Amino acid sequence: MTVLQLRSKHCCYGGSQEFYKHDSKVIDLPMCFSIYQPPQVQHGRVPVLYFLAGLTCTEETFMIKAGAQQFASKYGLMLVSMDTSPRHTNIPGETDHWDFGAGAGFYLDATVAPWSNHYRMESYITNELNEIIMQQFPAKKDCVGIFGHSMGGHGALTLALRHPDLYQSTSAFAPITAPSRCPWGQKALTNYLGENQDNWRQHDTVSLIEDGYRTSELLIDQGLNDQFLAEQLNPDLLEKTCKKTGQKLTLRYHEGYDHGYYFISSFIGDHIKHHHNVLTKTD
Repeated sequence: MTVLQLRSKHCCYGGSQEFYKHDSKVIDLPMCFSIYQPPQVQHGRVPVLYFLAGLTCTEETFMIKAGAQQFASKYGLMLVSMDTSPRHTNIPGETDHWDFGAGAGFYLDATVAPWSNHYRMESYITNELNEIIMQQFPAKKDCVGIFGHSMGGHGALTLALRHPDLYQSTSAFAPITAPSRCPWGQKALTNYLGENQDNWRQHDTVSLIEDGYRTSELLIDQGLNDQFLAEQLNPDLLEKTCKKTGQKLTLRYHEGYDHGYYFISSFIGDHIKHHHNVLTKTD
């Protein structure tokens, strides 16, 4: 069993906010994650909801900024978030760019050296971290949801589509929906996966849906004052693809909201309720 180092623990809305570090076999380096255990864990296992954060974020960002714990406490959901990439890999250039390398793992398994040695975020989240949560915390094995923001929204959508047996509910805030068609994604996919764009399709939400992958109904919120909307996010492409293929989607646009955590905190209650409703039906 993986040995966990408790870094800090805080009482929060009747539950417990905790931060951990451990040696990851998948990443081959130490990794950090955060977990909120609602008060309902005192009476048994509860559904678990994974949050994938965006570029430059860490395992702390969502738990500190989103205000999610109050709703997780209300609905009895365990929250888990993790760092957005390996750290201190000694790979040349890993910290040269804010949108690639450290803090920008894009939630996939890199296949191009030297990134392939440590940047294996998909396997870490879907296998190693999930195993830790299921073995060492009171989480219900078959009641698992996933959501995220920006790069993490991309990760949540692609992982849900690629692992439908693992995740029963899915949502996102301002996700990168078609990374193969935007500068952030093209930069990451080229460096992590190589020049062959056929390989990119497995990590592109729009392409996955076009290729027949499906998940539960998607809830997506998007601010109309988002500075990255036009160039990076492409929700219109996702909407068109979902309508064409029959993938269920609720896409909500919001006047005045930008890309940050003020936006996320404004609608986090809706997302946690969405996951609660789906996971309760699953339960």
